[in-house]
Amino acid sequence: MPLRQTRISNRAAVARERAAIARKLLAECRLCAHDCGANRLSGPAGLCHASTQARVFSAQLEAGDELELIPTYAIAFSGCDLRCDFCITGHQSWDPGAGTICQAEAVARAAETALAQGARTVMFLGGEPTIHLPTALELVSFLPDEVTLVWKTNAHGSARARSLLAGLFDVWLADFKFGNDLCAERLARVPRYLRTVMDNLLWASAHSDLIVRHLLMPGHIECCWRPIAEWIADTLPGCKVALRREFWPGWHSAKHPELRRTTRPAEQEEARQIALDLGLALIE
Repeated sequence: MPLRQTRISNRAAVARERAAIARKLLAECRLCAHDCGANRLSGPAGLCHASTQARVFSAQLEAGDELELIPTYAIAFSGCDLRCDFCITGHQSWDPGAGTICQAEAVARAAETALAQGARTVMFLGGEPTIHLPTALELVSFLPDEVTLVWKTNAHGSARARSLLAGLFDVWLADFKFGNDLCAERLARVPRYLRTVMDNLLWASAHSDLIVRHLLMPGHIECCWRPIAEWIADTLPGCKVALRREFWPGWHSAKHPELRRTTRPAEQEEARQIALDLGLALIE
């Protein structure tokens, strides 16, 4: 997997320093774009209900992601700052108390074992890893500098969070879920979605390899996929795009009539044709 040379030197040492900074920031947390300023040092707080204690609900070798990243050792942090009613992992992604406490050094050693057994990358995901940035950075500090790291994110982090991540991750695998703010607020309870995600994607494209992932949802081609595809074509030409078609009407999807089914083959083909017409760099 060819990577741009954006990784900083002495990554582990820098990550260790930044982890300490990030932990202090939890006293007035502004790691995500909700910008709530909650004091997480005193216990669970904020819209994500997270405290200082990060947990993981899964840490294992996986092969269901983009081909150039797999097999990957995927470390899934519990809890999220969004509330997507169609969330595929549901409870674990919403609840920061799910799973087991993340012992960073032990998880790093497990990741190294997986790499020795054939894993190509180590992926940080969730839920959303940004809300657990202190622990995520601590985990990076225990990994060898040469390991290819992937930041799988909902792209709803803050500028401060970005500054702490700069130069540490080789690939940003970023979700672009909604093509307008109305769908974002209705389906995920998140305001001002578009500007936040666009800013994060522009930053990521300058600081790492970037893959933009969109989960095609039934009934959301014109309102979500088309404007996303057009923005990528106009603003990030050549950016790798993963159009995911495996939507499943789980978790709270039934609250929304259009999400009570999977995407139809005709919808999938229409979405693919939009990407081809716009010249997007689709990857599998």
